[in-house]
Amino acid sequence: MGKQRRNQRKNAAMLDSDDTDSVSSSSTIRSDQMLGNGGEEVQIDKESVLDQSLDALYEKRGSTRENALVTIIEAFNSSLPHEFVEKKFATMLHQCLNSVKKGSAKEVALASHAIGLLALTVGSGKKAQEILEESVSPISEALKSRSESSKIASLLDCLAVITFVGGNEPEETDKCMQIMWQVVHPKLGPNVVATKPSPPVITAMVSAWSFLLTTMDGWTLDPKTWQGSISYFSTLLEKDDRSIRIAAGEALALIFEIGNLEKFSIQEGNNKDVTYIQGLRAKVLNQVKNLSVEAGGKGLTKKDLNNQRNTFRDILEFLEDGYSPETSLKIGGDSLTTTTWCQLIQLNFLKRFLRGGFIKHMQENEFLHDVFDFTPKKKLISGVSGTEKRMYKSPNSALNKARTQYLNKQRMLSQDKNAGHYASGFDEE
Repeated sequence: MGKQRRNQRKNAAMLDSDDTDSVSSSSTIRSDQMLGNGGEEVQIDKESVLDQSLDALYEKRGSTRENALVTIIEAFNSSLPHEFVEKKFATMLHQCLNSVKKGSAKEVALASHAIGLLALTVGSGKKAQEILEESVSPISEALKSRSESSKIASLLDCLAVITFVGGNEPEETDKCMQIMWQVVHPKLGPNVVATKPSPPVITAMVSAWSFLLTTMDGWTLDPKTWQGSISYFSTLLEKDDRSIRIAAGEALALIFEIGNLEKFSIQEGNNKDVTYIQGLRAKVLNQVKNLSVEAGGKGLTKKDLNNQRNTFRDILEFLEDGYSPETSLKIGGDSLTTTTWCQLIQLNFLKRFLRGGFIKHMQENEFLHDVFDFTPKKKLISGVSGTEKRMYKSPNSALNKARTQYLNKQRMLSQDKNAGHYASGFDEE
């Protein structure tokens, strides 16, 4: 038990040290209260900027569309624009999907992220189901391009998020997990050229696959589909890339937590006895032990090495003693705790996907409140948080630049109108 408590303290400290976006201090709340009507003005301006950015997605120039997507992503990170989504949901979805189909690698990555944010903002329901139904085919096609790693990773993240939010049936989730799997294990045919996936793509695939596995009951999985996955993840533990090893280790921990190991392992003939499973488990346990004390030599930085050791010590304790790592993450004045591998994988994935918008969404996104059974004690009293104001006022913020362009445009329209009025007055004279 003492060892488990040490893990708790270690994980709490690790998560808290990474959390640089907590905004609900007492001083922030006071400043938000003082903002008053200014907050309403910011909200109105923001919707106008979002409208302008959405219009820019129709432009022919790729860089214009990319800048518009950056602005949209910033807006969805700094707030949950429900009114905008209510009015422009279908338009935003289809314009982003057009970018996925026709855009550059950078535009595809940005559009994928925007679609994921849209799904998290609308939450579970018909809109989320529509996002999934409309997006699966174009994302699946884009994944076949085998282009830049950043593009493929963003597409995988997007597919994971929209399935997590909008997938109602196990069959839907299983289908999307298979699409992910085929990025690394393509079905070979006459027109398919086998290419070796890069380490970032393998890591992204394993992380996205594990994220969706957290939503699946072990009994609903099709054994024909996933037999051999334990062996595959075991081979990944031998790779040089630390991010691959960590993702594979967490995937294995999740599989062992779910149980029904026979669905994830290849068994010859009718050899379905306990001995085979025990042998497989012993092999993984030995690999995990070695990685939990690795002295270096593979990979890059000391931080990565420490991260690997911590992760595999947690996995080792779980496999040997059955204790899952307990973590605590501060969300403003509240604490979000995880007590299973399932919860920890979900938390880490969404924290990475939402980036700077994670705290805002955890404070105000009801879908995420349901996912983590988390209810913030302190709601932001004003409609505008400290993070929103900082993003909105920062001269380097895409949101602020777009707002300036919008206001300049409004001024020009107003000046043109006044010029026309004066001209008509002279004509009358």
